[in-house]
This record gives sequence, C-alpha cells and structure tokens, in this order.
Amino acid sequence: MTNFSMDMQVSFGDCDPAGIVYYPNFYRWIDRCFHALLRERLGGHAGLCKALGAQGLGLMEARMVFRSPAREGDKLSLEITGIDWADKSYTLAYRAHVGDRLVFEASETRGVFVPREDGRLRAGEVAGLRAMFES
Repeated sequence: MTNFSMDMQVSFGDCDPAGIVYYPNFYRWIDRCFHALLRERLGGHAGLCKALGAQGLGLMEARMVFRSPAREGDKLSLEITGIDWADKSYTLAYRAHVGDRLVFEASETRGVFVPREDGRLRAGEVAGLRAMFES
C-alpha cells in the first residue's frame, strides 16, 4: 500500500493549559486520517461495510509514542506509513511531524466486525478489505 497523508493546523482549542496539544486529540486525528484514507481510496466507511457485510471497521488496540510536543499554530503532517495484515485484524502505522521534527509514532489494530447469530459482533476475515486496498 502506498503512503497516505494529511495536514492539519493545530488551533488554540486543541491545546491544554501548558500550550501543547492535549494528547487525546492525537488519537482523534489518527482516526480521522484512517477515515480520510477510506473515503479517498475506497469510497468511505459505510460503503465498505455494506460491500463486506460488516457492521464496522472497528478499533481493537491503539498505541502511541510521544516524541516532541505540538503547539498552537503548528502545521502537523500525519501519515499512514503502512498496513500489516493478519487473518482477522490489520494494523496501521502512523507518524506525525511538524516540519522535520517527529511528534509521535502510533499504531492502530482494527478488525472487520461482522454480526454473530446471537446479534453480538465478532472479528471477521479481513481478506476482502485487503483485496480492495490492493486492487
């Protein structure tokens, strides 16, 4: 898969009283980046779920390593650098920079959630999603 990136301007409301980005915003932004990738490359979350017979492409785990702060006015470049595929999950790798300065590295493990007979959800095979990404 080729890289995907998006830029965003850090605003006052993104920051804590110390003037640095409040860390939950980074998690919100990697989720936004993932959904922007789906919209641009595959038509969006809802259409993909319909095509895959899924209820959602849900989060199973998220990790982040903070390298340096981001502050109001910074132009943050957020990039998906790759996807590792397993049978019932896939892990996206992220990096964020302000200029040449690394702000954070992150990963998200997600699944293709499908309904079980009892109405609950389970992780389904991701082969169909992978094929869509690779075509």
